[in-house]
Amino acid sequence: MTGESKSDLTRKRILDAGRVLLLRHGFSGVGLSRILAESGVPKGSFYHYFASKEAFGAALLEDYVAQYLARVDALAAGPGTAGEKLGAFWDAWLEQAGNAGIASECLVVKLGAEVADLSEPMRETLDRGIDALILRLAALLRDGAKDGSIRAFDAPETTARMLYATWLGAAVLAKLARSDAPLRAARDETAARLAPSGPPETT
Repeated sequence: MTGESKSDLTRKRILDAGRVLLLRHGFSGVGLSRILAESGVPKGSFYHYFASKEAFGAALLEDYVAQYLARVDALAAGPGTAGEKLGAFWDAWLEQAGNAGIASECLVVKLGAEVADLSEPMRETLDRGIDALILRLAALLRDGAKDGSIRAFDAPETTARMLYATWLGAAVLAKLARSDAPLRAARDETAARLAPSGPPETT
């Protein structure tokens, strides 16, 4: 059997509508009635797919994380050096910033702080997703050290986590400033840090 079932499509419609709303208004700022209205699904049908709004939020984040990691995996499996692949990953943040802003597209930026105190299942979903991303970035750092496109690091996982933290912080600053300048600064700093010769010495 090919294609998605009607049940799968209905569930996807709820998640897609909810994602748009949460990106705009946050998790607490969106009521269940708004999600139902936007998705065109009656309340009884909603509870067929999700036991609660919190369960819906966790499922939405799981779906988002899975899609995000799949894109990273596709990038890692593509052509080019590890340095070029990481460069493309960082550049994607800037490309989104040229639109509505990375903070308007990334659920980690939008919901991370909110759900950390609000929902343990949602917090755990995002935390697991970030850990999985860090492992993928660390693998690219190792590959880059082997192919000569990136300097070697003693602790690739630690470096990957710090790089991600830099970009996450830059995304928040970009949202506050309504400017991509913080992301461009992060891009320059990252390029210097990963250069095979290492960052330039400061005087």
